[in-house]
Amino acid sequence: MTTQASAPPPSTKSQALRSYDVADFPALTGLEEDWRFTPLKRLRGLVGDAPAASGTVRHEHGDLPEGVSVTRIGRDDERVGSVLTPVDRVSALAYGAAPDALLVRVAQDVVLGEPVSLRVIGTGAEQPAFGHTFVEVGRFAEATLVLEHVGSTTLADNVEVAVADGAKLTLVTVADWADDAVQAQHLKIKLGRDAKVVHIQVSLGGDLVRQFTSVEYTGRGGEAELYGVYFADGGQHLEHRQLVDHNVPDCRSYVGYRGALQGADAHTVWVGDVLIQAEATGTDTYEINRNLLLTDGARADSVPNLEIETGEIAGAGHASATGRFDDEQLFYLMARGIPEGEARRLVVRGFFAEVINKIPVEPLRERLGDAIEARLASGRSELASPALASEDFTAKAGA
Repeated sequence: MTTQASAPPPSTKSQALRSYDVADFPALTGLEEDWRFTPLKRLRGLVGDAPAASGTVRHEHGDLPEGVSVTRIGRDDERVGSVLTPVDRVSALAYGAAPDALLVRVAQDVVLGEPVSLRVIGTGAEQPAFGHTFVEVGRFAEATLVLEHVGSTTLADNVEVAVADGAKLTLVTVADWADDAVQAQHLKIKLGRDAKVVHIQVSLGGDLVRQFTSVEYTGRGGEAELYGVYFADGGQHLEHRQLVDHNVPDCRSYVGYRGALQGADAHTVWVGDVLIQAEATGTDTYEINRNLLLTDGARADSVPNLEIETGEIAGAGHASATGRFDDEQLFYLMARGIPEGEARRLVVRGFFAEVINKIPVEPLRERLGDAIEARLASGRSELASPALASEDFTAKAGA
């Protein structure tokens, strides 16, 4: 496959190097703008060359409704690589090393009343693992898909999401890895004409989790709403990056991420890039990130970026805020007889409520609320093991 020349350095995000070949990307040093916040040594074997032997992840899912299938496809399938072209060395490494791809397909015109749940389960962090997932939503289909990540792993993976014309997808991704897990992921969404995606990204577990989400439009009327919830404990590094590439007219995007941090050396990174190309007239976009520092020693880096190449837009803006508890809020609650610990819990739960309520799966919303409260009380906690979509989840391996 062809690659884009890497020199001179790109002046815009649209000119950045894209290649399926890991050799086209120079070795990482940590001085690169896109990697300066990431502790490369903690990525283990994910920044080098593909190892001779690799670890694995497995997948489980419950009963699938009519019109939905989960299968494995070969790397020679024409869909693989049709949405996502790697933009960094780790993504290219995963693209070349993944033995096959998991295909989640929703047939056209199918309207699902219940969410579809899929688990990605790490089987050990000793050897790097590489994965590839392709989500295909047919024309005029409507679906909710939950991807939960659990277990121990050192994983680099790519996720391609193709939402066809007129289709609507709500995608919920949950990173609730074990304490020793490492993940570097690129998730790319391609939207058809009048298509809509709502992506809610939840990050709680893992030693280091770095997730890059990008969006591309292929027709007028596309809408993308990207939300995020993350809670970092002492020593955790949680990094979220987005690139929304407005490259066609009359499309809309909204990005809203909220994070909390507690404990020594808890570190979160949010970098939101929105590019409005010259031909993307009529664009309406906004992005915002808010961080709540609960203890000393925690650090939140927040970098919103907006690049506009045309003045003929409906609206564009960005904002970022990082701070500690609002003393007035605590005083108000405590003055009414609420103990300090309970008051802090209410403030944090209210801080996350707007985003968590976007998740259209009630059991998952409740679990997230419980997990956040448990972290406030006793440090790092895990989400419960029952199913995300229903209590009678029956796992089926081998998809």
